[in-house]
Amino acid sequence: MQLRYSFRLYPNGPQRSALARAFGCARVVYNDALRARETARAGGEAFPKTGDLSKLLITEAKKTEERAWLGEVSAVVLQQSLRDLDTAYKNFFDGLKGKRLRMGAPRFKSRKDNRQAVRFTANARWKITTGGDLALPKIGDVRVKWSRALPSVPPTVTVVKDAGGRYFASFVVETDIEELPETDAVVGIDLGLSHFAILSDGTKIDAPRFLRRAEKKLKKAQQNLSRKAKGSNNRTRARIKVARAHGRVVDARREFHHQLSTKIIRENQAVAVEDLTVKGLARTRLAKSVHDAGWSQFVSFLEYKAVRYGRAFHRIGRFEPTSQVCSTCGVKDGPKPLNVREWTCGACGAVLDRDINAAVNIAKAAGLAVSACGAQVRRGSVPAQRGEAGTHRDGQPTVVGIPAL
Repeated sequence: MQLRYSFRLYPNGPQRSALARAFGCARVVYNDALRARETARAGGEAFPKTGDLSKLLITEAKKTEERAWLGEVSAVVLQQSLRDLDTAYKNFFDGLKGKRLRMGAPRFKSRKDNRQAVRFTANARWKITTGGDLALPKIGDVRVKWSRALPSVPPTVTVVKDAGGRYFASFVVETDIEELPETDAVVGIDLGLSHFAILSDGTKIDAPRFLRRAEKKLKKAQQNLSRKAKGSNNRTRARIKVARAHGRVVDARREFHHQLSTKIIRENQAVAVEDLTVKGLARTRLAKSVHDAGWSQFVSFLEYKAVRYGRAFHRIGRFEPTSQVCSTCGVKDGPKPLNVREWTCGACGAVLDRDINAAVNIAKAAGLAVSACGAQVRRGSVPAQRGEAGTHRDGQPTVVGIPAL
């Protein structure tokens, strides 16, 4: 399987300027190619091929006075921006055909976009130096903060600048499945808001509410930003402070999801979760709490880690009446309002905790009830997480780590 490892970069002043040029040149080529294809479509002409666009917008453009500065960056970066546009179109058309989730049509990029990225392939002859730096063509040796070893040699590296002005190196590598020792334990997981996750064994994991806890600091930073004059350096610095504050929330949430998902996968042979309608819930009054919980990211972590460690993973249909059925006798008692947290089954008299009962029913719906009593669980695999758009390759879970030198 493939994994994505991300590491923090610390470019110096000249290197930041060189990266800014690379981001800008890649963006210009991408926008020029998109404009050429949109013009051809509007005029009823044939769809321009990537090879023709490469010759016109890169090779020949470098010879003109208007685009001579394209020669200041690696040609590989410019070629990859054309491939990124091809990927964006493919994802868009596949969505229309029902082959994947629907995505919007490719749009023009802006220098004000929150995320900027360029990718270097093996043709660019980038490398990790003996001193641990990342040597990039026409940029130099960039200092990297390593934290773990890569399992194999990466064919590409993507350099990313986020909204907070932080730089990262992202590597996609092939890795073998690391099968963990078998265990008889299985678990159903009911995701919630007051408790982030409730397990079928009765364990309740409190919701950390990272966004709620940071709201006061975020509010102060955003108020400070609103008082700065537009276009001023002070406003730019204030905007970066707001972006970094949001970045800390995102990082803390991701770390929590990683730690919890790893613990659950290591301790259980099979895991079952409900396929929640996050988009629908995000349109209710609970929207902020739903986004703060980050259920989709947590479930995707469980899914890819199940594949990585040889565990079974199950998604239960969203219309399964997990909160209406008694997990003791199986009698359906009907829907209940959210404020009912505990109820008594009218058939068998069992007193049921709403969330734990739902978690047990999720395990049963996945066929794990017998296994929960001690039977062996067969290993199973699941598809990798959904493909990523833009410069990412398909199905790359992100791991913060360090490559071998």
